[in-house]
Amino acid sequence: MSIARRRLSPEASRDSALQAARELLIEAGPQAVTLKAVAARIGRTHANLLHHFGSASGLQKALSASMAETITAKIGAAALRAREARDPREVVDLTFDAFDKEGAGALASWMILSGNEDALDPILEAIHRLVDDLAASGHADKPIHEDTLQLVLMALGDALMGGSMAKALGLPRDTARRLASDALMRTQP
Repeated sequence: MSIARRRLSPEASRDSALQAARELLIEAGPQAVTLKAVAARIGRTHANLLHHFGSASGLQKALSASMAETITAKIGAAALRAREARDPREVVDLTFDAFDKEGAGALASWMILSGNEDALDPILEAIHRLVDDLAASGHADKPIHEDTLQLVLMALGDALMGGSMAKALGLPRDTARRLASDALMRTQP
């Protein structure tokens, strides 16, 4: 007995594929985010995903754009709260989680290593927009661009090898997060 597939709008089909790709990224890493695996997860064909994304690298670029928008929206809201509370820890935690638990660090590394660096553009553009928006909303006097560079690089490095490095040095696992928070506190007026 065959189960008829539900007809989805192009937007719903694309959103479903991106959600499945994100789940695969988190569950099994970036190498698991293939057109075939995503199609199987959502009950669609490989050709359907080719229609929406053009290629595996197109899927990865769309995934990075989707993740970047979601993540920077959360971080932007947290940054505004952190200004009032004068405590950057929520921003640090969200940034580190985005690169670690949400898979952005693994995806970025995979794209660089596979030669698909242009798929990083949506992430870089979303971060740049967020930083510019935060600077324009009243804190242009702060070194927000430098703070962002430092935070993103620390979060990426921590996602890739922070656990192993902390263990090797006999430090608590959250040491990099604490160091990032301390650094941001030092730049506050």
